[in-house]
Amino acid sequence: MSPSFSERVRAVVARHGHLCVGIDAHAALLHAWGLDDSAIGARAFGLRVVEASIGRAGVVKPQVAFFERFGAAGLDALAAVTSAARDAGLLVIADAKRGDIGSTVEGYAAAWLDPASPLAADALTVNPYLGVGALAPFIAAADAAGAGLFVLAATSNPEGLATQSAVRADGRTVAAAVVDEVRAIGHGVVVGATLDLATVGLTVEALDGIPILAPGFGAQGALLPDGPTLFGAASGLVLASASRSILEAGPDGVADALAAHAEEARW
Repeated sequence: MSPSFSERVRAVVARHGHLCVGIDAHAALLHAWGLDDSAIGARAFGLRVVEASIGRAGVVKPQVAFFERFGAAGLDALAAVTSAARDAGLLVIADAKRGDIGSTVEGYAAAWLDPASPLAADALTVNPYLGVGALAPFIAAADAAGAGLFVLAATSNPEGLATQSAVRADGRTVAAAVVDEVRAIGHGVVVGATLDLATVGLTVEALDGIPILAPGFGAQGALLPDGPTLFGAASGLVLASASRSILEAGPDGVADALAAHAEEARW
């Protein structure tokens, strides 16, 4: 029997630690690396980050938008980066935050989770705000492929707080209800590392045993060594995402910066 996605995350963490390396091909970063702000530049950038990650971290997270902005050529670049990372044994999370209903979700699921797709990743970030039940095609595709979903539950952006902390008729916050539903389907959640869990009605106990993608480390302010303090008993399955604080080291310094971050994320 193939391992569950939670088991895959646990194995990666045991081998490489908790660091998840964001591959964010911002125009400013491409220029700082001496690359053109183009699909060719984004491809070279992504492949260099993948190369630096091998042996230092176990997870990479390409931000899809920074490749999509170049159209078809950008998606080809993303496919090359994803393929190189998976071939190297890295766990790849496509940060696409997709969410819709019906056949549209089936299309997104085929693009990002079907092993036959050139964009196929090991996991995908998805948006539950049309209802967690609407994610059913994603769930089916992920389960069939042995892949995972990270469902947005409590994000670090201030605009999300009012919605995610809103209290439902059953007394749970929206974020807490998302976490409960995701636990039932056996996938993961996105919870910002810069959040006070209590402000969105979450507890460490509610998160324990669920894979957690935690953005907000590094440049956004959360400190990697604080992961166990922030997430307590739930920290075992946390993937601590950092990007700018690594990538701003440039092409000559990215490997050393990545290694230093990875060491801080070995809890």
